[in-house]
Amino acid sequence: MKTTELKKGFQDGKYEELLRDIYIDESVLDYQKERYIKAIESFEELFGEKEVEIYSAPGRSEIGGNHTDHQLGRVLAASINLDAIAIVAKKENGVVLKSEGYPMINVSLADLLPKKEEEGTSEGLIRGVAAKLKEEGYEIGGFEAYVTSDVLNGAGMSSSAAFEVLTGNILSGLYNEGKVSPVLIAQAGQYAENVFFGKPCGLMDQMACSVGGMIHIDFKNPEEPVVEKVPSDFEAYQYSLCIVDTKASHADLTDDYAQIPADMKKVAKFFKKNFLREVPEEEFYNQISAMRGLLGDRPVLRAIHFMEEETRVQKEVDSLKAGDFKGFLELVKESGNSSFKYLQNVYTTNDLNQQAVSVALAGSERILGKHGVCRVHGGGFAGTIQAFVENDFVEEYKRRMDKVFGHGSCQVLKVRQKGGVKVLG
Repeated sequence: MKTTELKKGFQDGKYEELLRDIYIDESVLDYQKERYIKAIESFEELFGEKEVEIYSAPGRSEIGGNHTDHQLGRVLAASINLDAIAIVAKKENGVVLKSEGYPMINVSLADLLPKKEEEGTSEGLIRGVAAKLKEEGYEIGGFEAYVTSDVLNGAGMSSSAAFEVLTGNILSGLYNEGKVSPVLIAQAGQYAENVFFGKPCGLMDQMACSVGGMIHIDFKNPEEPVVEKVPSDFEAYQYSLCIVDTKASHADLTDDYAQIPADMKKVAKFFKKNFLREVPEEEFYNQISAMRGLLGDRPVLRAIHFMEEETRVQKEVDSLKAGDFKGFLELVKESGNSSFKYLQNVYTTNDLNQQAVSVALAGSERILGKHGVCRVHGGGFAGTIQAFVENDFVEEYKRRMDKVFGHGSCQVLKVRQKGGVKVLG
C-alpha cells in the first residue's frame, strides 16, 4: 500500500479497530495513531513516497523463570503493549535502516558470516537473523525501513529481542509470504544475539516477543520448545501490570549476565551434565557441601534458585489456570525474593554504590502494603522492576514511584495477545 494511502487511513480513523486489537488499552489509541503517522512521514522523508508494509514486534515482561531458560528451564512470560514498529519497502540489495534517534545503517546480505566489528550492534542482529533464516531454507532479501520503538532500551523489556523479532517478521513477510513460524523467528533472534551480537542470552526474550500473549515455555528441548498459552486477563481480577524504570541502564553489564549461566554450568559440570535441567534435584541437594568446597558459594546459590524456580513456574501456571490469582501473586513474590537472595541479579558488584533496583523494590514494598506485589524484572542488575497492583491503587503507586524516579517512570501496561505481526500492507 502507498505511504500516502496509509497515512490518510490513519488520519481518517480507518485503522482504529486494528490498533485496539493490537494495543488493547483504549487510552493509548490516539497516541498510537499519531505515532504511526509520524513514522510513515519519517519514512517518506528518507526514502520517498512508495509501496510499503508495516510490521510490529512487542516487548516482553517476564513473570516467572528468571534466568532459567539458558539451563533448559521453564518460563512464564508475556508480550506487552509497548512495541517496535517498522515502515518497510523492498529493495534489491542489502538493508538500509534508520531507527529513530540513531544513525542510518547499511547491511549487505551477500556476506552472512559474523563480523567482530558488528558485535553489540544492530547490524550484527540484522545479519544474524538473515543468516539463520537462510540456513533454515527461507528466502532473504533487501529492504529499506524506518523503525521507531517505545520498548525502553536497557530497561528489561527486551528491546533487542523486539528488534530481532521485527527483523524476522519483515523477512518472513516480504520474502516468504509470512510463513516463517514465530518459534523459528525467535530462534533466529537468539542465534543472532549469541553468535553475531556477542551476548550469551537464552531464548525466553525472543519467544515471548514473537509468540504473543502470556505463554508458558518449556525449554527441555530447545530445538522444539513447548509453548503453551496461559490465561492472562488481569483485568478480571482488578489488577494492573506496572513496570517501573529506575533509569539505571543495562549498558556495560554483559559480563554480569554472562556470569549467571557460567556459574550454573559449573554446577551442571560437577554432575557431569551440560545443563542444570539434567541434574536430579535430590542429588543436587545431597551434594551441597561438596559443591561449596569445589565451586564456592555463588554458583551453588544460583543453582538453588534454578531448582526452586522450576517448580514455582509450574505452580504459577496451575494457579492462573485455576483462577487462583492470590496464590499466583504469592508465587510472583517468592520468585522475586529468590532472584534477589539466591540468583543475586538485583545489583552489580562492580559498583555497589548504585543499587537503584533495590531502592525501587524497598519503596514498592512499603508503598504497596497489601495492594500488590513486586519483583526484579528481566535480566536484572539495573533497569526495571515489575509490580502487580490493585487497579484502585495504581494511580497512588504510580504517583509515588514517579516522585522517586522521575515523571513517567512507572508505566501501566497490558498483556498484548499478538506477537510479531505484519500490521498493514
